[in-house]
Amino acid sequence: MPNPILQIDSLTKSFGDLLLFKDISFGIAEGDKIGLIAANGSGKTTLLNIIAGKEPYDSGRVVFRNDIRVDYLEQSPEFDPELTVLEACFSADNDIVKLIARYEDIISSGNQDDLSRILAEMDLNNAWDYEQRIKNILSQLKIYDFHQKIGELSGGQIKRVALANVLISEPELVILDEPTNHLDLEMVEWLEEYLTRNNISLLMVTHDRYFLDRVCTQIIEIDDKQVYSYKGNYSYYLEKRDERISTQDAEVSRAKNLMRKELDWMRRQPRARGTKSKSRIESFYSLEEKANKQREEKNINLASKGSYIGKKIFEAKHVSKSFDEIKITKDFNYNFTRYEKMGIVGNNGTGKSTFIKMLLGVEKPDEGYFEIGETVNFGYYSQDGLQFDDQKKVIDVVTDIAEVIDQGDGKKLTASQFLQHFMFPPEKQHNYVYKLSGGEKRRLYLCTVLITNPNFLVLDEPTNDLDIITLNILEEYLASFKGCLIVISHDRYFMDKVVDHLLVFHGNAKIQNYPGNYTQYREWKAEEDKRQSEVAKIVKTESEPADSRKKEEVKTKLTFKEKREFESLEKEIEELEEEKKLLSEEISSGKLNTDELLSKSNRLTELLNLIDEKTMRWLELSEI
Repeated sequence: MPNPILQIDSLTKSFGDLLLFKDISFGIAEGDKIGLIAANGSGKTTLLNIIAGKEPYDSGRVVFRNDIRVDYLEQSPEFDPELTVLEACFSADNDIVKLIARYEDIISSGNQDDLSRILAEMDLNNAWDYEQRIKNILSQLKIYDFHQKIGELSGGQIKRVALANVLISEPELVILDEPTNHLDLEMVEWLEEYLTRNNISLLMVTHDRYFLDRVCTQIIEIDDKQVYSYKGNYSYYLEKRDERISTQDAEVSRAKNLMRKELDWMRRQPRARGTKSKSRIESFYSLEEKANKQREEKNINLASKGSYIGKKIFEAKHVSKSFDEIKITKDFNYNFTRYEKMGIVGNNGTGKSTFIKMLLGVEKPDEGYFEIGETVNFGYYSQDGLQFDDQKKVIDVVTDIAEVIDQGDGKKLTASQFLQHFMFPPEKQHNYVYKLSGGEKRRLYLCTVLITNPNFLVLDEPTNDLDIITLNILEEYLASFKGCLIVISHDRYFMDKVVDHLLVFHGNAKIQNYPGNYTQYREWKAEEDKRQSEVAKIVKTESEPADSRKKEEVKTKLTFKEKREFESLEKEIEELEEEKKLLSEEISSGKLNTDELLSKSNRLTELLNLIDEKTMRWLELSEI
């Protein structure tokens, strides 16, 4: 049986009158990979903050196994803006970084007393290659300029640096709050594979349902201030949750039938009740509570008529756009048809958001133009569109835009009813905006876009910070939406449910139109990559290995001096790596005296710097 590493007992947390959860208990064992699911505002991030020691709680216990190493990826991490990317990674508060710092102190001070022990710890923790591991993971997360200042990075890039920090330190328990936000689809799939492959314990909040399904072995749900645990992935959770809800609904139905009888009995009771009736009276109030219990999900049934849209939607004609050397589109043409539901995917920086900003007239093309139909009424949900007056009430934010929304067939919804469909009950509607969680603000922003009754929705990363229940509501809304849709999202599950074809942005103005959803595209791409790989093997001659061909290509592009340097570097790196290997074996042997240990460890540090420096130069020359 796996060893427990964390136990939560009878934990209760509230903010003033708002009770988030009460007397919840669960544990995390070695190797558990747990997804935490709850509606926005139910306390997911608060629970993670409590476990990470960043927030107090009202009562209960949070008990870790002794000497457990824990690292936490916060939703909005912060670093000193003056640090470089590499310095930020080395400023992390983790054991390996502290070990490297202690080693550096000992080397610089000349104090040899603890040198042997520190060297053994460095070997045990594989600390010698820490910087290279940092660079490898940062590169996978598409952070390539290791010397760029943190203050120059976007919020998404900072989140990726923080994620790299967590993964590099290899803690025994990783806590992740929305790790897939700001990752493109390629990075999400890499992270999915990394977490599945590594034997770490994991507790995370994410709305990415494919990610939950493929990574997690257990789901914990906060529902109605209680915790429910399901030993399985997301698919298993859905199945078992449905069984639980059905059981609860059956109990409510039985309770209502009993209530009618009990209510009749209570009305017939004389004013002075006997003691024999006391237990039955208490039972009545218990039944009343159960009978009045309603589940919000049952009442969600939302459709939108959308205003009339004509046959002409938009045409892109010879559209070209670039920023300096970065090409977004080049002579791009497209005729968007009525009721089309298009997904836009591609790596970060390939121009997805720029494309829709050109469509909406926010950005101007360098050449060409977009011709928009006269009946088109855009509704635009942008990544940076959250601009509310925090001192306004939720209901006022929506009614300032529209009092009612037309659902078609003579049906109309008031702003209050519309908000209820998006899980803002009447009491929450009269809260001030500043009291909402980040996810609730996103949900409110979505309501402000939809209540304008557009006939062409343009959604740029709508799934970030939305809980799974809200995503289900939005997916239902879009399925019945009688209009056009363009959506940019890294949420593969969401894309599979709502779009019928894709524009794939490959970068450098290469845009592919694929007739299918994201999963179908990935399956096709895997087959295509395999086919191209097989073709390449056939074309490649047996007498000329790929490596030697690459070297020849490099050599033809370099000057005579650079060719000599390139050839010399290969040999030097090989010799340095061999010396590093021998030194590491000597240091670990336990046969060296203190002076020899100090001397050889100094040389090892020099070697690591030399290998890094020469490898970077080799890479520079190989890319010429």
